[in-house]
Amino acid sequence: MAVALDLEGVLGRSSDAWTGESNALSGSFSNRRSAVNDDEEALKWAALEKLPTYDRLRKSVLSEVAATGSFKYEHVDVRNLSNETRRKFIARILQVTEVDNEQFLIKFRQRIDRVDIPLPTIEVRFEHLNIEADAFIGSRALPSVPNFVINFVEGILTYLHILRSNRRTLTILHDISGIIKPSRMTLLLGPPGAGKTTLLTALAGKPDGDLRITGNVMYNGHSFSEFVPQRTSGYISQNDLHYAEMTVRETLDFSGRCQGVGSRYELLQDLSRREKEAGIKPDPDVDVFMKETAIEGQQTSLITDYVLKLLGLDICADTLVGDQMRRGISGGQRKRVTTGEMLVARPKAFFMDEISTGLDSATTFQIIKCLRQLVHVLEGTMLIALLQPAPETYELFDDIILLSEGEIVYQGPREHVLEFFESVGFQCPDRKGIADFLQEVTSRKDQEQYWADTSKPYHFIPVTEFAEAFKSFHVGKHLLEELSHPYDRTKSHPHALTTTKYGVSKMNMLKACFSREVLLMKRNSFVYVFKTGQIAIVGAIAMTLFFPHGIASSDD
Repeated sequence: MAVALDLEGVLGRSSDAWTGESNALSGSFSNRRSAVNDDEEALKWAALEKLPTYDRLRKSVLSEVAATGSFKYEHVDVRNLSNETRRKFIARILQVTEVDNEQFLIKFRQRIDRVDIPLPTIEVRFEHLNIEADAFIGSRALPSVPNFVINFVEGILTYLHILRSNRRTLTILHDISGIIKPSRMTLLLGPPGAGKTTLLTALAGKPDGDLRITGNVMYNGHSFSEFVPQRTSGYISQNDLHYAEMTVRETLDFSGRCQGVGSRYELLQDLSRREKEAGIKPDPDVDVFMKETAIEGQQTSLITDYVLKLLGLDICADTLVGDQMRRGISGGQRKRVTTGEMLVARPKAFFMDEISTGLDSATTFQIIKCLRQLVHVLEGTMLIALLQPAPETYELFDDIILLSEGEIVYQGPREHVLEFFESVGFQCPDRKGIADFLQEVTSRKDQEQYWADTSKPYHFIPVTEFAEAFKSFHVGKHLLEELSHPYDRTKSHPHALTTTKYGVSKMNMLKACFSREVLLMKRNSFVYVFKTGQIAIVGAIAMTLFFPHGIASSDD
């Protein structure tokens, strides 16, 4: 028995020795393989740095995981990446979207910060903004043929000062002021009819032509006459308007081709020059992404695959968008396509209107979290209107704007909004979400249930009193103090505001539109073939009317 135990001990020590030696050999081999990979990567980058500037901005070092588990590096022309290579690249850098996206953006930002390049940012200010509209009341507002004729005749007589107009003046926004700051997620809350859509379109420079607007809206201290707000900012409507015959990927690709690459190529030029002077080697993944998305005129781009992954549309990328007559993606996915059309252009400021319609709370949370990472890391400006956000989604925002009856009830940090309402006698119960409380506390029928001041009886507090109380609240005082000091225009980045009407040349725009029309004709080929056959048959029948019938003339 003792001999057996000794033998087991000897075998155990021998096995441990062999295991230790095996681990040492494995670690040594792993270190040598890592050193070989580093040397190979360094050689690839050294060869790349010797290229002329034009070629260096179009070529990069693409890393891929080999079958052995090691990385292999190769020179690639970013203009010639295949669709499969693009998808594998995005799948590798965004394996877990919420986590990997933030890490990738941080690496993106670190590359820019290493050479001290400031990112363009936009601060949006609106001061004493009033928006009014003339509208008919009652049955005259219905879109019928008699009303159209009456309105047309009345409009002519009113223009000639013969008749007074029967339209009523409706005040949509009444003397509101505020600031939308960069690097902060701002949530726009308010009950239906509060004027949220009107405010968003006014700030984006896309108001309805029938509205009367007074007051100032400025980006970095510049008025709308000094730049093109429609290209500087991106407005995402709550209405989904797409071509049903195009796939999700084709829709985003077309949007990217029409909007161009903006100032990304100029940023890449400056970045590459400074890195070469400082001897800095960039992250391979970030370098490939920046170079590929800065090339103008491509039919598809990495930015499309990136946005598809970000919005969870990669699973339906090659599915038709569809409509009521053609089967396609779901309503929630169609809403995300609307958001993606603006994200592929990456404007400096975003104004989003009800982007969560048709989405479940988990999907909304994921999308808002990814947008929050874009805003915080890349210093974007974003104002998002949501109707009833879930508590976890509400917590992702930094600032809150509460709009009711055309008045701003509160604007400031999310942490102080409950403090403000407690100062005027209202408290949010534990059973209620904060976002729902904010939308109901200004309502006449719901306000009483939130009254918490037992020292005096409840009485209805109108929106105007809330707005006046906010001006004396410490957050409101700080906002008024900021508005009293105009924005220093010298701090505005040269590429922050866009001064050109179109993002691409007319030829590239023509190519994009022509290729889309050819695609739509192919998808509707049955209709074109059927209509062509129909016209040919009708033409043949009409042609037979002119055939001679062999009837002799009267002269014969």
